[in-house]
Amino acid sequence: MSDVVILAGSNNKNLELANEFEKHFTAKSVKSTVLDLVSLNLPLYTPTEEVRGIPKAVLQYKELMDNAKGFVFVVPEYNGGVPPVVTNFIAWISRSGDQDWRSTFNAKPAGIASFSGSGGVQALVSLRTQLSYIGLNVIGRQVRATFKEGLNSADLEGVGDLLIEGIRL
Repeated sequence: MSDVVILAGSNNKNLELANEFEKHFTAKSVKSTVLDLVSLNLPLYTPTEEVRGIPKAVLQYKELMDNAKGFVFVVPEYNGGVPPVVTNFIAWISRSGDQDWRSTFNAKPAGIASFSGSGGVQALVSLRTQLSYIGLNVIGRQVRATFKEGLNSADLEGVGDLLIEGIRL
């Protein structure tokens, strides 16, 4: 079981940033798992797809999400918003169980980060709103990195440490 699930919304620089978070958590003796949402290759959620059945991978990841104490969402900015792969994953998770799906997220801390050409400001604003709506306690600080500045500019320790503090309360 992982204390923190790190969800990467692209498999390029954001996946690298997600892996940096994992290294930070490991150094602090916090179990974490990076989940590359792109590689899951989930079908687009629609009511028609749901009638066909919840993909087995979704059920597996729902259990991982249920057992997590906190999350980090690492996303690029796509046209001023959150990547569809992230929204699609959340949609599947919310439709994948008989229990109240909000228990997967309610009152758990979440950090947000973006590696994007513009620093992902618009995506982070949208993501913060969406994650708060589903019940997560989104940490006030966020991580932003750009191609010009590189990964070294990302202050992930601050967000990582705040998340650790939140899961240990």
